[in-house]
This record gives sequence, C-alpha cells and structure tokens, in this order.
Amino acid sequence: MRIEAATEATQELVDALNALLPQLNPKLKPLSIQRLSKVIDDPATTLLLARDGGSIVGAAAVLVYATPAFVKARIEDVVVDEHSRGKGVGEALVRRCIEVARERGAEIVELQSARWREVANRLYPRLGFQLRESNLYRLDL
Repeated sequence: MRIEAATEATQELVDALNALLPQLNPKLKPLSIQRLSKVIDDPATTLLLARDGGSIVGAAAVLVYATPAFVKARIEDVVVDEHSRGKGVGEALVRRCIEVARERGAEIVELQSARWREVANRLYPRLGFQLRESNLYRLDL
C-alpha cells in the first residue's frame, strides 16, 4: 500500500471516489470531475489517496488555513473501502495527513467523526487526538 497526493482530476479518481464516498455518507451526491478539479486545484487542500497495487482503496483530505489565532489543519472525508478495512489503511492516511499539516506549518490538527463510526473513534485517540467538548454548528447553503 502507498499513500500519494492526487495531482490531477481524472475519471479513474472520480469513479474511485464515487465508490468510496457513499461508504462514508450514503446521502452524498456523486462527485463530478469539475468539483474534483476544484478540490485538487485548491492550494489549501491536499487530497490523499491510498493505493493497494493499482486500486484506490482509501482517501482523505487535509486543509491547512490560517486564522488570527493559529495555523490550523482540518482532516476531512477519511474513508477506506469496506474490503480494505482492518489493514491499517485509515491509520496510514491519517498519519500522512498529520505529516502534510506539519510540513505546511499547522500548529493544530482537528477532525470530526460521527459517533457511530466506532473504529474511527478508537483510531483517533490512539494517534494522539483528544476528544473536545464543543458545539458544532452548521448552516447548509
């Protein structure tokens, strides 16, 4: 298995993400190549892929941004194909996200995980993340 950054929006990548992302959230709309291009072209975002042989078996995004208080990183959309789970793919993706954040000057790395994602919620504390007590608010536009 290897972890690599996506550098180009290709149909192979769109197809792989459209197979992976519903495993993260079945309500997500299919990803278009135009939307994927926006993600890859965004200088704040690094889209990481886990490959087993030639197949994409996992993905995660890390965003690094500055606020008046900190340079922060946020890990988003960590997903591993159901047939590749239990093999360290998620851990490898998150570790690489942390490395990218560190390389880009982040002082803090944050992520959020649904309560029902039991395996993920066991992984993150093992990697040093601490559960925060906060209120998350969201406005859908």
